[in-house]
Amino acid sequence: VQLVESGGGLVQPGGSLRLSCTASGNFLRIGNMGWYRQAPGKQRELVATVTSAGSPNYADSVKGRFTLSRDNAKKSVYLQMSSLKPEDTAVYYCNARVIFLVGENDYWGQGTQVTVSS
Repeated sequence: VQLVESGGGLVQPGGSLRLSCTASGNFLRIGNMGWYRQAPGKQRELVATVTSAGSPNYADSVKGRFTLSRDNAKKSVYLQMSSLKPEDTAVYYCNARVIFLVGENDYWGQGTQVTVSS
């Protein structure tokens, strides 16, 4: 199973970015899917996740600014980030709970850097 991320980069405060993550491999289906982030010197933290039914959950710090969406047919999840702040600077990691015929496991993408700076 692979999670391939794209869309990171450098943006000015107040700007927007869209992150994408697509899963590939042999599995039955994907459960929860979403994004975490890790800033230098800090622990990895939840940004937003969405269930297979499309119900999202956001960290308080991004509510009203970030929107998470999912396309089950494309095995993809998208994070639209708006009104970005310098404190949003971090490596963003895609996460998916992948379900097999027997068992399930969490997988992570390689990470994509988001830098918010003037």
